[in-house]
Amino acid sequence: MERWLALELASTIRHDGEGGVADDLATVPGTTRWIQGCGDLPAGRVPAEFAADEDLRLRIVEVRQAVRALFAKAVSPAPPSPADAHRLMPVDRATARLNAVAALEPVVPQMDWPTEGAPVTRLLSAEDDPGVRLLAALARAAIDFLSGPQRPRLHSCTAPRCVRYFVKSHGRQEWCKPSCGNRARAARHYKRQQAVAEGGSAPA
Repeated sequence: MERWLALELASTIRHDGEGGVADDLATVPGTTRWIQGCGDLPAGRVPAEFAADEDLRLRIVEVRQAVRALFAKAVSPAPPSPADAHRLMPVDRATARLNAVAALEPVVPQMDWPTEGAPVTRLLSAEDDPGVRLLAALARAAIDFLSGPQRPRLHSCTAPRCVRYFVKSHGRQEWCKPSCGNRARAARHYKRQQAVAEGGSAPA
């Protein structure tokens, strides 16, 4: 299954398994764990032992708010994730936030021309602060995701209690994972049984 850094960031808000919503970025230690465990960060963004502080945590949360607001716009007119549908950042502000954060890290082109072969150009960071490099990587990943071919396949999972966004892997996919599909089908079955028990007709 393909993974995208923007989707990983958005998914730090998730169902807690007990009927509520968990936030992996709610604390500094939680944010540090997410950064260190995130396998989708570009190589060299942050050192392995990197630890967040409160200021960086808040700035990452701001980027996530912008990403989730733009995810909500991307899935419209379908409903957004219920986790934050009532408090979404305005789209123009979310767009400006991502653009501003992406611009925090200056990059410079560097050419390497081996003795045998064609020249190769790489973009190297001119930023020393790993926190700034991380923020810029998150924002740029979101910009790439939202302007790329995967955006039309982005959906909000409609299974009971799920708050995730996901990218459809095939046209008929309705839920982010099989367990959500099982839960949704069980909920539909329960509603049909309730309708029959109450003497009505079963919903379609």
